[in-house]
Amino acid sequence: MSDDPRTSIEGRASGHGRVYQAGRDLIIHETVPTARPVEQVAASPRTVNLPHVGLFVGRDEELAALEAALERGGEVVVAAVHGLGGVGKSTLAARYARAQATVCNPVWWITADSPTAVQAGLAALAAALEPELAAALPLEVLAERVCTWLAAHDGWLLVLDDVTDPADVAPLLGRTLSGRVLVTSRLGQGWHRLGAQVLQLDVLPESDAVDLLTQTATPGQRADGLEGAPELVRELGCLPLAIEQAGAYLYQTRLAPGGYLQLLREYPALMHDRAARGAAAERTIARIWRLTLARLADTPLAGDLLRILAWYGAEPIPRTLLDGLAVGPPQVQHALGELAAYNMITFDGQTVTVHRLVQAVARTADPDDPHRRAADIDTARGHATSLLDDAVPVSWEDPAGWPTWRALLPHVEALVSHTTPDADTATIARLLNLTGLFLNDQGAIARAIASLERARTVYERVLGADHPDTLTSRNNLAAVHYAAGDLGRAIPVYEATLADRERVLGADHPDTLSSRNNLAATYQAAGDLGRAIPLYEATLTDCERVLGVDHPSTLKSRSNLAYAYQAAGDLGRAIPLYEATLTACEQVLGADHPATLTFRSNLGAAYALAGDLGRAVPLLEATLADRERVLGADHPSALKSRSNLAGAYQAAGDLGRAIPLYEQTLADRERVLGADHPDTLDSLNHLAYAYGLAGDLGRAIPLYEQTLADCERVLGPDHPVTKVVQANLAAACE
Repeated sequence: MSDDPRTSIEGRASGHGRVYQAGRDLIIHETVPTARPVEQVAASPRTVNLPHVGLFVGRDEELAALEAALERGGEVVVAAVHGLGGVGKSTLAARYARAQATVCNPVWWITADSPTAVQAGLAALAAALEPELAAALPLEVLAERVCTWLAAHDGWLLVLDDVTDPADVAPLLGRTLSGRVLVTSRLGQGWHRLGAQVLQLDVLPESDAVDLLTQTATPGQRADGLEGAPELVRELGCLPLAIEQAGAYLYQTRLAPGGYLQLLREYPALMHDRAARGAAAERTIARIWRLTLARLADTPLAGDLLRILAWYGAEPIPRTLLDGLAVGPPQVQHALGELAAYNMITFDGQTVTVHRLVQAVARTADPDDPHRRAADIDTARGHATSLLDDAVPVSWEDPAGWPTWRALLPHVEALVSHTTPDADTATIARLLNLTGLFLNDQGAIARAIASLERARTVYERVLGADHPDTLTSRNNLAAVHYAAGDLGRAIPVYEATLADRERVLGADHPDTLSSRNNLAATYQAAGDLGRAIPLYEATLTDCERVLGVDHPSTLKSRSNLAYAYQAAGDLGRAIPLYEATLTACEQVLGADHPATLTFRSNLGAAYALAGDLGRAVPLLEATLADRERVLGADHPSALKSRSNLAGAYQAAGDLGRAIPLYEQTLADRERVLGADHPDTLDSLNHLAYAYGLAGDLGRAIPLYEQTLADCERVLGPDHPVTKVVQANLAAACE
């Protein structure tokens, strides 16, 4: 009943060279400042001076993995912890360093985000070991002196925080050292070549995220005492820095999580970049990731791709979705690799996954961020829309396309949810239209209606009320109301669409004839055969005159009229019309054409209804065999044939064959279509009825009860199928 859709249908310490040892500041008194070799200098007073990096929650497994990676002795042991900016790498490193303060001496923390910073940090370490040399020697000499010291001693821990490039620390790690080095970095590649044990840090589990938010926002309160905390941490993707940022804001403003969530949705640019009073202004999610993208300046496509991916869902995104970009696959692959190297995305070669908060920031314009200019974000949204529109299968009914549809559907719905209707384009409308038809075919009727209603609104605003695509969109919306059993809405929309098509396209236009056929079918579904049959008859006459007697649309119109006669109990007219239609279809389309197989199935059902099981059963058996051969055993039409054949066996009183076939069909529909598909619900109802006929009420009644609950949940309490199941249950319980 639907027209062609395309024409119709994420703290660390700041400053370099800070000395972090166990306890007090290390003071070394020497009488001869530079005469003695560094190797004789010992860091015996144990002091600790670790950076304040906020609360530490959970991470027991990660700490254990870090301890295991750094526990072996001998030559220097290096562990590199990498992850998305804001995921808590520095916090984990500081926690580990504090725990090692009684074991290692000294414990040294260097903010190592550049070669200069590494050298300055090493020089500061030398100055702490030999303070009388601090003013006497230049930085590079001090740095070299401490490297010699590190090579002659063991039992120390060096933390190199926020390393930008493994090459910046390779000269240090390449020397013969005997201690422990812990590196943190956003970059996930290149560490194996330095002999490092590599650990990737992920976001917190939700329970730990709630605990962190609660401890930050309301110190001392139980983790389950902050109403709305789970919803907020889910929105923040359980990213520690974002949660600390939100918790500090809640503590400062006395705002509830729900209030923060509302502000986050209404003012995302402001909230992602706002630090609470007393917090480091540069330690916000937006600014952390801005620095990461700045490091990718030599790959501008990386930023473009991230802005496109930001419009999709947090579910895995098929890599092939990006094949439609104007740039070549090698450039796309390289840019994805760069983003993955800095943990801005997860890329396994087949799919791309982006943290939901990275997406939220990347698609929020900020005039102060060169990576988030409004024009670039709008361009990215257009690309994201076009890529999806090109990637979704045109056919929503062909099972071969369903895996693609199911992979892309979360991203279509995410794109739409991130876009306000007033910014929708005709491309989004076309995408919404196709998506609505697929959702309807899968039995997700409420979502289908929402998608098609928005598509219609967009078409009317962008193309005008009389544009053919707008009229097709209205037709499709009516078709889904029909599928939902809401004939009170379907009929007026169909009637208005027919009138407008006659006025705009003309009475003989194929779309007008399709509208007439759809309206007649809706009258029939409403039980108004007095209007349905004459409209079917007139439509058939016009189809034969305009399109020709053998046109596929004419054949479909003829079959629909036969079905109306059948519904009226006039099998004397229905069966000959079915037979004539089948004969013509075999001649025009061929015996194996899907439409021919459908007409053959309809004729077999009519024979069964007439009690002519001698002709019905063989015809339905042959149709099932042909559909399995032509379409495949799991095709919905083959499953429908199997159900029809079971019905014929049942009508013949052969429940010994009917019930196993019903059971097989139900199992196959649950596997292929899903438990909530309308055809699956239909199978449940038929199987329960067959159990009842067999006198097995112990299985029939519980199955009816399950089916009724599922129908009410999926289709709604007023759907005709729901009412049929309700009546069947009542009869079984009498």
